Amino acid sequence: MLVYSEKITSRLQYISRLILHELLGIKFQIVSSRDSFENDTCPKLNYSPANIPDSAWIKPAGLLFETGIREQDIYAPVWKNKTVFFITGSEPDLPYDPFSAAFYLVTRYEEYLPHDVDEHGRYDPRDSIAYQNDFLDHPVVNYWALELGELLKTKYPRLRLKKRSFNARLTIDVDQPFALAHKSILRTLNSVIQAPSRLGIHSGKERLKMVLGKLRDPYDTYEMLHRIHQQYNVESVYFFQVGKHGKFDKNIKPSGRAYRNLITSFAKRTGVGLHPSYRSNDSFDILKQEYDVLFDIIGKPVKRSRQHFLRLKFPDTYRNLIRLGITEDYTMGFASEPGFRAGIADPFYFYDLEKDEQTGLKIFPFQLMDGTLNQYKELEPEEALSKIEFFVKRVRSVNGTFMSLWHNSSLSEKGEWEGWSMVYLDMIKSLDSI
Repeated sequence: MLVYSEKITSRLQYISRLILHELLGIKFQIVSSRDSFENDTCPKLNYSPANIPDSAWIKPAGLLFETGIREQDIYAPVWKNKTVFFITGSEPDLPYDPFSAAFYLVTRYEEYLPHDVDEHGRYDPRDSIAYQNDFLDHPVVNYWALELGELLKTKYPRLRLKKRSFNARLTIDVDQPFALAHKSILRTLNSVIQAPSRLGIHSGKERLKMVLGKLRDPYDTYEMLHRIHQQYNVESVYFFQVGKHGKFDKNIKPSGRAYRNLITSFAKRTGVGLHPSYRSNDSFDILKQEYDVLFDIIGKPVKRSRQHFLRLKFPDTYRNLIRLGITEDYTMGFASEPGFRAGIADPFYFYDLEKDEQTGLKIFPFQLMDGTLNQYKELEPEEALSKIEFFVKRVRSVNGTFMSLWHNSSLSEKGEWEGWSMVYLDMIKSLDSI
């Protein structure tokens, strides 16, 4: 396909690759010569202010030709049962600019603008255009891509689009590898004292057996998880914390034999990544130290990461990961709200807005987290499963990638997590049944 634009920019090239090539599977070339565009006989997409006969026409809203970052005046009406924005009028084949709208969402443009943060320095989803216009639970970028695909197929019936299929990737964050076992004497005593309220373990004898390794530690859910993932043939990635203990970092020393053995065992049989500590988001030196620790344990470069507490600051967090050689990040999601933070149900490459360039860091967005459902939304297990199935259906409707974030501790069946291991199992079963 030939795409015409009066000006070719890095922004236009980036979002065209995402929508046309990665989502629709169309090979394309962008040209700025109107004569060569008009004279060509292949399928054509005109991305310019003026109509050109015998081509599909998307009128630009202007965002892709700007430089810098500024407040955007966004009106987001519903058109054909889908929310759209960057409205361009009724003359073009679509009354909005899907390229500009998608670019605004996937680059997280609004998170570069001045905004309030929560107690952990995180962007509040309630400030997002998606939340304020009631489309946070819709993969609108996928919707727009599909609509554009239908338009192009109508104009060019022989045009071949990618045949997509639904898939899933389940991710596990290991914040606390063990509740009671394999800790220092001081932390063991503290854990034993706190265990009744935190874990619902009221028997001192039971707690002592866990400390001594004679009874399975409640957070030791790893073999169960691995067995379930194998049984249902689902892809999984585990993120391990290896930083120092702190107020928000409750992991144990990675130098301990039990924890090292745990990490290496998963590195041999599934995907693993770094779960950078709370403090590392404010210090590249700390991040680098933790990267080196995990590198030493698994014996190979670390390629995946997810920020602890989902602390994500644009563009600093991603730039630090790129400096380390990380190529995949799984932080893209909100802690307090389920949904599509970037408006898309597919992986995409991070675009650095300040530098106006695409990077080699691939972002894997997730739709929901166990803590969001249980702790923020205070859902009962049955309600949580219903919410999960809702998102599985949404992702399946666009043949995207369903991704969830769980913790080993939330499968413990202790305390506030009683009944949640069945939610996890039913979630996996729903991947095939819905």
